[in-house]
Amino acid sequence: MIPSRYFYAGLIVMCAAVMGVRAVTAEVVSTPPVTRIEVVLASQYKDQLAALTEEFVQAGMPNVHFRFFRQGQPPQNIGLGRDVPADKAREVIRLALKYNLGVGILLPERLFPPRFVTIASSNYDDTVEYPIDQTALAQLQNENLTTEEFHRLYKALTSIPLPPKGRYNP
Repeated sequence: MIPSRYFYAGLIVMCAAVMGVRAVTAEVVSTPPVTRIEVVLASQYKDQLAALTEEFVQAGMPNVHFRFFRQGQPPQNIGLGRDVPADKAREVIRLALKYNLGVGILLPERLFPPRFVTIASSNYDDTVEYPIDQTALAQLQNENLTTEEFHRLYKALTSIPLPPKGRYNP
């Protein structure tokens, strides 16, 4: 006996119903505002790892990973993903100013996952480093900026064409 098309239609409806019930009963898991933060600091902070971790946790960024330069100062840059909330981004700037002696370079958000943050990364060359002056940095620190306004400004600051430097200069 060959099963009829009604039999197959009934199976499809049952499968869809079971999948629909699972979708409705699935737990809603909230996504943290910042999923990962990578920080490179001068070696002088190596002994303060617990205090540093606690400060980043208090700032709302619990998934923090530290590396330490052996000598000298790491680059004064920050990079933010496109979905990092403005309040967390301002905290990143504050912490970079405190522990990395400043922020002089922005890395474009297109290089990072949506809720990723990096402070003092040496993984990028000068072709994607956008210098920032104190006036523009103060604009980013403005408490009145919404997340959308913050990222619009950040993107504008990291979208200007850069002249080639170093070995890339013709």
